Amino acid sequence: MKIQPLADRIVVKVLKAEEVTKGGIVLPDSAQEKPQEAEVIAVGKGKVSDEGKVISPEVKVGDKVLFGKYSGTEIKMDGKEYLILKEEDILAIVK
Repeated sequence: MKIQPLADRIVVKVLKAEEVTKGGIVLPDSAQEKPQEAEVIAVGKGKVSDEGKVISPEVKVGDKVLFGKYSGTEIKMDGKEYLILKEEDILAIVK
């Protein structure tokens, strides 16, 4: 990865959406919901508080996270799609 996010921004690779329902029905691309689960690829140094202290992000590279449906900025690099999010757009870490 040749990207280093700034401040409290995080670069994630969005994981594929389910293509088959629990009942076994195959969903076409147009019927699938936008995926909300991703793997963290790169993490910024953290947010700077009003006192000038750096607050480290809670996520780390390799974590699987859930994010808001319409969050972030999509980018393409080396033929792959990534999403740049602010830490506040991440809702949870999947364990």
